[in-house]
Amino acid sequence: MSEAAELEKAATPGPAIAVRDEEEHLNPEFIAAVEAAIQENDGDALGALAADLHEADTGDLLETLKTEDRAAFVRLLGDDFDYTALTEIDEAVRLQLLEDLPHDVIAEGLEDLDSDDAVYILEDLDEDDQAAILEELPYADRAQLQKALDYPEDSAGRRMQSEFIAVAPFWTVGQTIDYMREARDLPDSFYEIYVVDPAFKLLGSVHLDKILRTKRKEKVTSIMQESRQAVLATEDQEEVARRFERYNLVSSAVVDENDRLVGVLTVDDIVDVIQEEAEEDLRALAGVGDEEISDSVVTIARSRLAWLVVNLGTAVLASVVIALFEDTIEAMVALAVLMPIVASMGGNAGTQTMTVAVRGIATQELSARNMMRVLNREILVSALNGVVLALLIGLTAWLWFASPGLGVVIAGAIVINMLFAGLSGLLIPIALDKVGADPAIASSVFVTTVTDIVGFFAFLGIAALWFGLPL
Repeated sequence: MSEAAELEKAATPGPAIAVRDEEEHLNPEFIAAVEAAIQENDGDALGALAADLHEADTGDLLETLKTEDRAAFVRLLGDDFDYTALTEIDEAVRLQLLEDLPHDVIAEGLEDLDSDDAVYILEDLDEDDQAAILEELPYADRAQLQKALDYPEDSAGRRMQSEFIAVAPFWTVGQTIDYMREARDLPDSFYEIYVVDPAFKLLGSVHLDKILRTKRKEKVTSIMQESRQAVLATEDQEEVARRFERYNLVSSAVVDENDRLVGVLTVDDIVDVIQEEAEEDLRALAGVGDEEISDSVVTIARSRLAWLVVNLGTAVLASVVIALFEDTIEAMVALAVLMPIVASMGGNAGTQTMTVAVRGIATQELSARNMMRVLNREILVSALNGVVLALLIGLTAWLWFASPGLGVVIAGAIVINMLFAGLSGLLIPIALDKVGADPAIASSVFVTTVTDIVGFFAFLGIAALWFGLPL
């Protein structure tokens, strides 16, 4: 082979390594190549592998890398690292990585981000680190981010994007189009143009499709839609997400208490909010707090322990009820065998109703206007399921212990406990919501306690009366 041919072969890139495998997981070969480039401190090789990744893929890659390799990954990529990837990773991973990076490097990366992404990255840092990073930013950017950080946590102001397009009411469509073509500080993507008065109070909005379909001489106010769905900056993000869902919004203006336009929320932000809120409710029902998959053993154990201690207390209450019927159980050992069935069925039924109730409260589908209808429905469902299960379990107990009376006793206890499970699963979350407690966090403890105590008391009490056993 000639020297020219050898040089041409050396310059020809080899086959690219697929980022993800057939199951959409990160390709082990790709991860190994990235780790090798980091170990060799080869920025060119790393850039060829990861510079053009989507931020979601970069986020997954950061979570996969070893802790000590993450900062090196960012450093080697340099300007090619997209800090938007930090919005795609677990909070624990993000905080650890930010601790390992110099403040000026972080600030330089945040300058290229939309304000909502920059706020998302900064908001979980402590105040000292926030201040140090903000100090490295230009004054205009620093003031913009600080204003967003001053809004309450989980509010629309924290999630909004401060970059938007606002025009005067006397502008024509032609002027608006020319402005969008010539201005350099526009958002990367947008769906609406906002119309404001001289005091920057929001008058309305115009969708881009109307701009494109209207003649240049028309004033924007002639095609403007009054912004009835404007969001208050201090409004809770969950309420905002519900409004987006109800009215099929793609974007919405955000205003302050004086109706001045301060930002815009887009549907991509709301999708993240919906996912966060759903995950929060799911974790709360299981008592696992706000833990992340990347949290340490000590962190996870500490967050779960308090919940388990509360459950231990409720279990003791159920044990006290059993202790009241100690002589009854000693006289008929079969009762001890069958007790867990009664408690388990009641607990499962209560959890089913409670889950539906908590979700109904969260989405505001369960309210005073339909409360009685839902309550009647749950009573009928509990009664129907209770009768069916009572027949099945009663027949099983009869055949198992050759005692028709025992079958009747457990059947009666099942029906009673199922009814209480349905009622407590609905009424307890409603009551907690009325007193200002989060039903997603506290409901399961109370519902389980009710079904255990009622189940044991009904089963052992009916048995004592039916068989004439000592109490």
